[in-house]
Amino acid sequence: MKRQHIAACAGLGILVGLAAATAGYAALGLRRSKRLARRARPFESSARAEGARLLVVGDSTAAGAGASAPESSLPGLLGRANPSLTVVNRAEPGARFADIAAQLEGDERFDAVLVLGGTHDVLHGTRDAALRESIQRVAQRARVRSEVVVFVPPGNLGNLRIFPPPWSWWMTYRARRLQALVADLAQANGARHVSLFLEREDDPFARHPRRLSARDGLHPNDAGYELWQRELETQAQLSAKLRKIGRAAAVRTPLP
Repeated sequence: MKRQHIAACAGLGILVGLAAATAGYAALGLRRSKRLARRARPFESSARAEGARLLVVGDSTAAGAGASAPESSLPGLLGRANPSLTVVNRAEPGARFADIAAQLEGDERFDAVLVLGGTHDVLHGTRDAALRESIQRVAQRARVRSEVVVFVPPGNLGNLRIFPPPWSWWMTYRARRLQALVADLAQANGARHVSLFLEREDDPFARHPRRLSARDGLHPNDAGYELWQRELETQAQLSAKLRKIGRAAAVRTPLP
């Protein structure tokens, strides 16, 4: 019994030491990410009046942090795929779901609402009860704005190279909880949930970090956002829906 106690204490000491040794590395990476996010310029476009209208809300991923230009962010890629699309982007770097709810205030109608967020709830450990309440509020307010609402929370943050063990284990646990909450509440409120969460062995961001991640190691780069767009189209067909809405509006609107 005494040996088991000594072994347990030794194991705990090693784990604590490992956490302390890697905390500085993770903190440095997050500071770089914060600087990168501040430089992001959210993509917006004002296209033809008869085209579809998209409202984008969320955090730095919705603002396009890590992309080489706004047009290479996920909202920008949607705009490039739909030339007649009008994009209104209210994203704010650092936003949690509680902040995203405020981005949805108002009653102006849109053809679709895209919610890109949750990273900072994972990073800062928002408690499940508060997170559930915030996601519910976002879903309800988004449905006031549009019948088409799509949630895209972040993937498995524990797979990113800026989080070595044991921090990677905690990030994976938190990211998995976020996915479950978003999936449940999106379904309950008639919204779509696009899952980017994958285990390490299946995650392209883990296998090809330099190819898909920005220099900060947290945000996607241009190729990473293109991968997100493919998943968005595969799981929710958002681009196809927006193009269909745009074509229908063009038919109804006579040429001048």
